[in-house]
Amino acid sequence: MSKNTKGIISYLAIAFGLAWLLWEIPLRLGNFEGTSMFQLIIVPGAFAPAIAALVVRKWITGEGFADASLYPKFKQSWRYYLFSLLLPFIVTATIAVLAAASGIGKANLEIQQSITAILPGANINPSMTSFLWIVLPFQFAFNAVLATPLLWGEEFGWRGYLQLRLFPERPLLAAVLTGIIWGIWHYPLNLRGYNYPEHPLLGLLVFPVSCILLSIILGWLRTKSGSIWTVCLAHSATNAIGGTLTLLLFLGRADFLFTGYLGILSWLPLGAIAAWIVFTGRLKAEKAANATIDLLQENTS
Repeated sequence: MSKNTKGIISYLAIAFGLAWLLWEIPLRLGNFEGTSMFQLIIVPGAFAPAIAALVVRKWITGEGFADASLYPKFKQSWRYYLFSLLLPFIVTATIAVLAAASGIGKANLEIQQSITAILPGANINPSMTSFLWIVLPFQFAFNAVLATPLLWGEEFGWRGYLQLRLFPERPLLAAVLTGIIWGIWHYPLNLRGYNYPEHPLLGLLVFPVSCILLSIILGWLRTKSGSIWTVCLAHSATNAIGGTLTLLLFLGRADFLFTGYLGILSWLPLGAIAAWIVFTGRLKAEKAANATIDLLQENTS
């Protein structure tokens, strides 16, 4: 068995085992589904991929962190950071148009109604609708930036280690497999209605497809920017911007299996971007990463 294969197996064992353990214990001890505590309970397990990557790089394969892309590179990569923040707005707008055109659901532009439904104590004047639509996008973007370090817990593992190591000469296949694995890793949460509360079982099929498309986009971001932090921001924006906006627009109006940010309707905009990346040859293998992996494969255990 090569060191690269040993590293991948070890990474998956730690990432899955640690996360599922940290999630299952509190979730089985208390009824937290659908409560505000649910978000806090899942945070420790979300760092399992990064912990797994750290352990494997330092102690199991000994390859170190030369290809970990830990530097932000803001000056060289500002366009990719901006893309990461803007992408959820574009995808959400497309979902809203597709939902209306298909008859699946009409987005609720009277956003104060959704806020009141989520926060029953909130008293928002309907005349503030225009003001909210101006302020909230900036607030969501700010929240995404603040939450970016939390998403390092996932992305240092998925894009910073696994996607580089799976079939390094075939980055599209690596992205597809990473997306499937990443989606399955979320199963304990999705079974409890985390992304698709009305269809937890069907969500087990839908979510990995969305993860595949995201893995292509995130893999491209990491390759082009040379930094894991663009990917962390993109993942954070997916949650803080895309997830929040689709919740506010479609709460009580449409099925989130279709209109959620990682629902079926998102496949068109995300798929279009992923197709552009693939068919224009932008998802290419990284030479530095390949050199490291080649060295590991030569040193078989």
